[in-house]
Amino acid sequence: MSQIRTFLAGATTMASALAAVFFLAGAREPIRHEKFDEITVGRINIVEPDGTKRIVISNKAQFPGDFVQGKEGARPDRNSFAGMLFINEEGTENGGLIQKGSIAADGKISSGLSLTFDRFRQDQALQLMNNDSTTHQQTAIKINDVPLYTVTSLEDNNRFHEAASKLPPSEQRAYWQKLNEQGRLGNNRIWLGNTGDKGASLQLKDAQGRVRMRLMVSADGKAEIQMLDDAGKVSKTISPTSKE
Repeated sequence: MSQIRTFLAGATTMASALAAVFFLAGAREPIRHEKFDEITVGRINIVEPDGTKRIVISNKAQFPGDFVQGKEGARPDRNSFAGMLFINEEGTENGGLIQKGSIAADGKISSGLSLTFDRFRQDQALQLMNNDSTTHQQTAIKINDVPLYTVTSLEDNNRFHEAASKLPPSEQRAYWQKLNEQGRLGNNRIWLGNTGDKGASLQLKDAQGRVRMRLMVSADGKAEIQMLDDAGKVSKTISPTSKE
Protein backbone atom coordinates (compact mmCIF):
# COMPACT_ATOMS: atom_id res chain seq x y z
CA MET A 1 0.00 0.00 0.00
CA SER A 2 2.84 2.42 0.80
CA GLN A 3 4.26 1.94 -2.71
CA ILE A 4 0.86 2.69 -4.24
CA ARG A 5 0.51 5.80 -2.11
CA THR A 6 4.00 6.91 -3.15
CA PHE A 7 3.16 6.33 -6.82
CA LEU A 8 -0.13 8.22 -6.54
CA ALA A 9 1.58 11.11 -4.76
CA GLY A 10 4.21 11.31 -7.47
CA ALA A 11 1.61 11.13 -10.20
CA THR A 12 -0.38 13.91 -8.55
CA THR A 13 2.72 16.11 -8.33
CA MET A 14 3.56 15.44 -11.99
CA ALA A 15 0.01 16.21 -13.04
CA SER A 16 0.07 19.50 -11.10
CA ALA A 17 3.37 20.46 -12.72
CA LEU A 18 2.04 19.65 -16.20
CA ALA A 19 -1.13 21.62 -15.50
CA ALA A 20 0.95 24.62 -14.43
CA VAL A 21 3.03 24.41 -17.61
CA PHE A 22 -0.07 24.22 -19.80
CA PHE A 23 -1.68 27.08 -17.88
CA LEU A 24 1.35 29.34 -18.28
CA ALA A 25 1.73 28.44 -21.93
CA GLY A 26 -1.92 29.11 -22.51
CA ALA A 27 -1.68 32.52 -20.86
CA ARG A 28 0.25 33.71 -23.88
CA GLU A 29 -2.08 34.02 -26.83
CA PRO A 30 -0.66 32.65 -30.06
CA ILE A 31 -0.18 35.02 -32.98
CA ARG A 32 -3.29 35.04 -35.08
CA HIS A 33 -3.51 36.01 -38.72
CA GLU A 34 -6.96 37.39 -39.43
CA LYS A 35 -8.35 38.39 -42.81
CA PHE A 36 -11.15 40.90 -43.30
CA ASP A 37 -12.85 42.21 -46.39
CA GLU A 38 -13.95 45.34 -44.52
CA ILE A 39 -13.57 46.70 -40.99
CA THR A 40 -15.31 49.71 -39.44
CA VAL A 41 -13.72 51.25 -36.35
CA GLY A 42 -13.38 54.59 -34.59
CA ARG A 43 -9.68 54.26 -33.79
CA ILE A 44 -6.82 51.83 -34.36
CA ASN A 45 -3.71 51.74 -32.15
CA ILE A 46 -0.74 49.95 -33.68
CA VAL A 47 1.56 48.96 -30.81
CA GLU A 48 4.80 47.11 -30.12
CA PRO A 49 4.77 43.90 -28.02
CA ASP A 50 5.42 46.01 -24.90
CA GLY A 51 2.38 48.19 -25.63
CA THR A 52 4.27 51.23 -26.98
CA LYS A 53 2.06 53.02 -29.50
CA ARG A 54 3.71 53.44 -32.92
CA ILE A 55 0.82 54.55 -35.17
CA VAL A 56 -2.62 55.83 -34.21
CA ILE A 57 -5.36 56.06 -36.84
CA SER A 58 -8.43 57.81 -35.52
CA ASN A 59 -11.67 59.58 -36.22
CA LYS A 60 -12.27 63.12 -34.97
CA ALA A 61 -14.10 62.09 -31.80
CA GLN A 62 -11.26 59.86 -30.54
CA PHE A 63 -8.26 61.68 -31.97
CA PRO A 64 -5.37 61.66 -29.45
CA GLY A 65 -3.27 64.47 -28.05
CA ASP A 66 0.49 64.57 -28.61
CA PHE A 67 3.01 62.01 -27.35
CA VAL A 68 6.33 62.84 -25.68
CA GLN A 69 8.46 59.95 -24.42
CA GLY A 70 5.45 57.71 -23.87
CA LYS A 71 3.22 60.30 -22.21
CA GLU A 72 0.16 61.71 -23.95
CA GLY A 73 -0.53 65.43 -23.58
CA ALA A 74 -3.76 67.33 -24.22
CA ARG A 75 -4.16 68.97 -27.63
CA PRO A 76 -7.59 70.63 -27.79
CA ASP A 77 -6.54 72.31 -31.04
CA ARG A 78 -6.81 68.90 -32.74
CA ASN A 79 -10.45 68.28 -31.81
CA SER A 80 -11.70 69.09 -35.31
CA PHE A 81 -9.35 66.70 -37.15
CA ALA A 82 -9.26 63.03 -38.06
CA GLY A 83 -6.11 61.32 -39.28
CA MET A 84 -2.97 59.44 -38.30
CA LEU A 85 -0.06 60.03 -35.92
CA PHE A 86 3.43 58.54 -36.28
CA ILE A 87 5.23 57.73 -33.00
CA ASN A 88 8.87 56.68 -32.66
CA GLU A 89 10.44 53.94 -30.54
CA GLU A 90 10.64 56.04 -27.38
CA GLY A 91 6.98 57.00 -27.62
CA THR A 92 7.44 60.52 -29.01
CA GLU A 93 5.36 61.92 -31.86
CA ASN A 94 7.26 61.83 -35.13
CA GLY A 95 4.81 63.44 -37.55
CA GLY A 96 1.40 62.65 -38.89
CA LEU A 97 -1.49 63.27 -41.24
CA ILE A 98 -4.48 65.33 -40.15
CA GLN A 99 -7.44 66.38 -42.26
CA LYS A 100 -10.83 68.02 -42.05
CA GLY A 101 -13.43 69.47 -44.39
CA SER A 102 -16.82 70.98 -43.64
CA ILE A 103 -19.25 73.59 -44.84
CA ALA A 104 -21.42 75.56 -42.44
CA ALA A 105 -25.07 76.47 -42.84
CA ASP A 106 -24.04 79.92 -44.07
CA GLY A 107 -21.90 78.35 -46.80
CA LYS A 108 -18.50 79.03 -45.21
CA ILE A 109 -15.91 76.35 -45.96
CA SER A 110 -13.39 75.10 -43.41
CA SER A 111 -11.10 72.53 -44.97
CA GLY A 112 -7.48 71.50 -44.53
CA LEU A 113 -4.95 68.70 -44.80
CA SER A 114 -1.42 68.51 -43.42
CA LEU A 115 1.19 65.76 -43.74
CA THR A 116 4.21 66.42 -41.53
CA PHE A 117 7.52 64.82 -40.60
CA ASP A 118 9.14 65.99 -37.36
CA ARG A 119 12.74 66.22 -36.27
CA PHE A 120 13.58 63.95 -33.31
CA ARG A 121 11.84 65.29 -30.17
CA GLN A 122 11.10 68.43 -32.13
CA ASP A 123 8.62 70.09 -34.46
CA GLN A 124 7.95 69.88 -38.19
CA ALA A 125 10.93 69.64 -40.53
CA LEU A 126 8.80 68.91 -43.61
CA GLN A 127 5.15 69.74 -44.30
CA LEU A 128 2.80 69.19 -47.22
CA MET A 129 -0.31 71.30 -46.64
CA ASN A 130 -3.58 72.43 -48.18
CA ASN A 131 -5.91 75.02 -46.63
CA ASP A 132 -9.23 75.97 -48.13
CA SER A 133 -11.90 78.45 -47.10
CA THR A 134 -14.59 80.49 -48.79
CA THR A 135 -12.15 83.33 -49.50
CA HIS A 136 -8.72 81.67 -49.49
CA GLN A 137 -7.00 78.57 -50.85
CA GLN A 138 -3.35 77.63 -50.46
CA THR A 139 -1.34 74.53 -51.26
CA ALA A 140 2.34 74.40 -50.35
CA ILE A 141 5.41 72.37 -49.47
CA LYS A 142 7.45 73.73 -46.54
CA ILE A 143 10.97 72.66 -45.56
CA ASN A 144 12.10 73.97 -42.18
CA ASP A 145 15.31 74.26 -40.19
CA VAL A 146 14.51 73.01 -36.68
CA PRO A 147 17.02 73.22 -33.80
CA LEU A 148 18.34 70.03 -32.23
CA TYR A 149 16.19 69.19 -29.21
CA THR A 150 19.16 69.74 -26.88
CA VAL A 151 19.39 73.34 -28.15
CA THR A 152 15.67 74.09 -28.01
CA SER A 153 13.13 71.57 -26.79
CA LEU A 154 9.37 71.60 -27.23
CA GLU A 155 9.17 72.59 -23.56
CA ASP A 156 11.51 75.52 -24.29
CA ASN A 157 9.17 76.68 -27.05
CA ASN A 158 6.27 76.68 -24.59
CA ARG A 159 8.33 78.71 -22.12
CA PHE A 160 9.30 81.18 -24.86
CA HIS A 161 5.64 81.83 -25.71
CA GLU A 162 4.72 82.16 -22.05
CA ALA A 163 7.54 84.66 -21.46
CA ALA A 164 6.65 86.64 -24.59
CA SER A 165 3.00 86.90 -23.54
CA LYS A 166 4.10 88.72 -20.37
CA LEU A 167 6.02 91.38 -22.29
CA PRO A 168 4.55 94.62 -23.68
CA PRO A 169 3.67 94.29 -27.39
CA SER A 170 6.44 96.78 -28.20
CA GLU A 171 9.07 94.41 -26.74
CA GLN A 172 7.84 91.09 -28.08
CA ARG A 173 9.36 91.43 -31.55
CA ALA A 174 12.83 92.16 -30.11
CA TYR A 175 12.47 89.18 -27.77
CA TRP A 176 11.75 86.78 -30.65
CA GLN A 177 14.44 88.35 -32.82
CA LYS A 178 17.08 87.75 -30.14
CA LEU A 179 16.09 84.08 -29.79
CA ASN A 180 16.18 83.73 -33.57
CA GLU A 181 19.68 85.21 -33.80
CA GLN A 182 20.81 82.77 -31.09
CA GLY A 183 19.62 79.84 -33.22
CA ARG A 184 16.96 78.88 -30.66
CA LEU A 185 14.00 79.02 -33.09
CA GLY A 186 12.95 77.00 -36.11
CA ASN A 187 12.72 78.77 -39.47
CA ASN A 188 11.18 78.00 -42.81
CA ARG A 189 13.95 77.69 -45.44
CA ILE A 190 12.08 76.61 -48.56
CA TRP A 191 8.47 77.41 -49.46
CA LEU A 192 6.84 76.22 -52.70
CA GLY A 193 3.20 76.85 -53.44
CA ASN A 194 0.49 78.93 -55.01
CA THR A 195 -0.13 82.58 -54.10
CA GLY A 196 -3.24 84.54 -53.23
CA ASP A 197 -3.31 86.16 -56.68
CA LYS A 198 -3.30 82.73 -58.40
CA GLY A 199 0.40 82.78 -59.14
CA ALA A 200 3.09 80.26 -58.18
CA SER A 201 6.17 80.94 -56.08
CA LEU A 202 9.35 79.28 -54.84
CA GLN A 203 10.98 81.10 -51.93
CA LEU A 204 14.51 80.36 -50.72
CA LYS A 205 15.38 81.77 -47.29
CA ASP A 206 18.47 82.24 -45.15
CA ALA A 207 19.11 80.75 -41.69
CA GLN A 208 17.12 83.59 -40.09
CA GLY A 209 14.07 82.77 -42.22
CA ARG A 210 14.43 85.86 -44.44
CA VAL A 211 13.52 85.47 -48.13
CA ARG A 212 16.68 85.94 -50.22
CA MET A 213 15.50 84.60 -53.57
CA ARG A 214 12.00 84.37 -55.01
CA LEU A 215 11.03 82.62 -58.25
CA MET A 216 7.57 83.59 -59.43
CA VAL A 217 5.12 82.96 -62.23
CA SER A 218 2.04 85.18 -62.22
CA ALA A 219 -1.47 84.09 -63.14
CA ASP A 220 -1.03 85.59 -66.63
CA GLY A 221 2.26 83.69 -67.18
CA LYS A 222 4.87 86.36 -66.43
CA ALA A 223 8.06 84.81 -65.01
CA GLU A 224 10.46 86.61 -62.68
CA ILE A 225 13.39 85.92 -60.36
CA GLN A 226 13.92 88.31 -57.47
CA MET A 227 16.99 88.56 -55.23
CA LEU A 228 16.49 90.27 -51.87
CA ASP A 229 18.83 91.75 -49.26
CA ASP A 230 18.65 90.99 -45.54
CA ALA A 231 16.14 93.81 -45.07
CA GLY A 232 13.71 92.20 -47.52
CA LYS A 233 14.29 94.74 -50.28
CA VAL A 234 14.56 93.49 -53.86
CA SER A 235 18.13 94.16 -55.00
CA LYS A 236 17.96 92.53 -58.40
CA THR A 237 15.26 91.23 -60.73
CA ILE A 238 15.65 88.85 -63.67
CA SER A 239 12.85 88.51 -66.19
CA PRO A 240 12.50 87.64 -69.91
CA THR A 241 12.80 91.36 -70.67
CA SER A 242 15.95 91.88 -68.56
CA LYS A 243 18.91 93.24 -70.53
CA GLU A 244 21.47 91.18 -68.59
